[in-house]
Amino acid sequence: MPTIRPELPEDYPAVFEIHRRAFGRPEEAKLVEKLRTVADPQISLVAVCEGDVVGHIFFSPVTIEGQPSSFQALGLAPMAVVPELQNQGIGSLLVKKGIKVAHSMGENIVVVLGHAEYYPRFGFKVASRIGLCCEFPASDEAFMVIELEPRALRGRSGIVKYLPEFSAV
Repeated sequence: MPTIRPELPEDYPAVFEIHRRAFGRPEEAKLVEKLRTVADPQISLVAVCEGDVVGHIFFSPVTIEGQPSSFQALGLAPMAVVPELQNQGIGSLLVKKGIKVAHSMGENIVVVLGHAEYYPRFGFKVASRIGLCCEFPASDEAFMVIELEPRALRGRSGIVKYLPEFSAV
């Protein structure tokens, strides 16, 4: 079973390779490099198996522009596991630990643009049903939100805006 811990500078090369291999291209890996320098707050966790970094997850701030006013939340992205260890629960451990860390930091809302079959197991719900939409084109089911505090979105709605670095991906 892997250990989940905060990412360290010495993990950066392995994290780059995890994202490059998992996504089959370098854009997500380059996004992580950029986000490390601009995202505040941020959560960056790695999964370690037998001394090797095999998975990574990143959370960065998003702004929800809407009614009655704009407010902050966290966006989960990107998340990756080396291809040969996918579908073994490592991603789930990363998501669960990331949500726990976000909550402990006082964050109340996390959004994700991802696989509609995967994220609901952690409590994510279709965001449009709660009044949120994504600035990027996405199917309705792929853009989801979890309220880390009950009713954190009560009376709120809006468009979720990611950091500008996401536009390059």
